[in-house]
Amino acid sequence: MKIQVFAVLKDHFDKEFELSRDIKDIASLKAYLSNQNTGAEGILQISRFAVHNEFVDLDYAIKPNDTICIFPPSSGG
Repeated sequence: MKIQVFAVLKDHFDKEFELSRDIKDIASLKAYLSNQNTGAEGILQISRFAVHNEFVDLDYAIKPNDTICIFPPSSGG
């Protein structure tokens, strides 16, 4: 799966990276990323996840070729 992060999450992860781990759903991905970078845990907990440009729930079943975007809350104009 391909992961893309935005805004403040780019301070904690590469802007774009791939994972080949067997992660079954978005909740598991969130937990995995939180464990990999504990400094990002709080931000990940309040972020939205999208797959192929559509927001998904935490129980979304990840497929190997999915592109997952992680959007933390942000503001601005």
